[in-house]
Amino acid sequence: MTIIGIDDTDSRELGMCTTYAAARLGERIRSAGGDVERILLVRLNPAVEHKTRGNAALAVHTDIGTAKALALADGVIERAATGDARTNPGVVVTGSTSDAVPESVATFAVEAVRRKLDPRHARALCDRCGFETVTAGNGRGVVGALAAVGAWQAFEDWTYECISYRERERWGTNREVDRASVVAAADADYPTVWDTIDRREDGIVCVPRTPCPVLHGIRGDTPDAVTAVAERIGSEPVSSRQLFVTNQGTDVHLRPGTVEDLQDGRAYRVTGHVETPPETREGGHVFVRLSDDTGDVPCVAFEPTKRFRERVRALRVGDRITACGEVSSGTLKLEKFAVRNLVRTEQRTPECPDCGRSMESAGRDAGYRCRDCSTTAPGKVQRPIERELSAGWYEVPPVARRHIAKPLVRGGFDAPVHPER
Repeated sequence: MTIIGIDDTDSRELGMCTTYAAARLGERIRSAGGDVERILLVRLNPAVEHKTRGNAALAVHTDIGTAKALALADGVIERAATGDARTNPGVVVTGSTSDAVPESVATFAVEAVRRKLDPRHARALCDRCGFETVTAGNGRGVVGALAAVGAWQAFEDWTYECISYRERERWGTNREVDRASVVAAADADYPTVWDTIDRREDGIVCVPRTPCPVLHGIRGDTPDAVTAVAERIGSEPVSSRQLFVTNQGTDVHLRPGTVEDLQDGRAYRVTGHVETPPETREGGHVFVRLSDDTGDVPCVAFEPTKRFRERVRALRVGDRITACGEVSSGTLKLEKFAVRNLVRTEQRTPECPDCGRSMESAGRDAGYRCRDCSTTAPGKVQRPIERELSAGWYEVPPVARRHIAKPLVRGGFDAPVHPER
């Protein structure tokens, strides 16, 4: 078995994407008489600053020899050249079976999802393992390509995406997709297929807005379901389709930690208490500070997370939560959070038992009294408060979700879930 890893053939402005390059490579392998067992779509660290939106690397698992694989991959890279100076492709080819990839490469794959890695480290590891490489530009793509090679051994939770591609002459033009057919197909297979649409924001999540070759991408838990939904969508002509096995929707980028562990450019799951009341700042971003025994950190729900901000605004000082998200400039950018314990009471000024009016302070350390009835109370009283939140997990809506973040409808969480659709 030969594994071909590919990364960084994307262009933000000029339309190429790495999934398309991998799909074309699969076609060339089949045309050359080879077999393709699977194509992996591996989402890497979402905090890397030079990434395109999804930060995807690809791995093609095939039975052709390494020399032929290298030649075919080199040809695909040449065809994928975009002229974008920020596109720096990399290819890694190994003759190892997917289960026999060195443990160091599997570890590298996990780290590539959770932090920023140096291309020099990737090249050195390729040399030690005897892997063939091809790079262009500054060769930064070798990091993702090597991570894609190790991914099948590194990860256990896999989902699927069926991507439909446009005819070449339509790239860069407005996509023609029938909204009603998308909604109907999404409803029919939910929750097995997820993040196809955003019902409350009236958004079609599966259709990109960039000039890339993708017409739509359908994500879900089974290959049959994502393929069936893709085939039921009415649209402009589909040039080709490719089924990918992917780590999307798995939360594999999150690592457990405490506040003192948090570092920029990484994503965490951290539990603590709400330290300050939520504050809505300019632009509609909602901030709240979280603390544990090791320190405190600001957390933010940005305006694009839409209704998720209502959940953050509903937090109160003293609530215990688990917050998940990427850290940037010392701030944790919320993707989801779990309510562990809610403050259920608050101290309030006592009311007069005779007239029902709020009492007034009788002076320092003198308690409260009613000026009209002369009744007194020794101090403030605990009163129950109604909460909009309940125990369990809350998440950003589909329109704002990162590719790698796990939707609550997939299950496997440690508390009740409140999914967004």
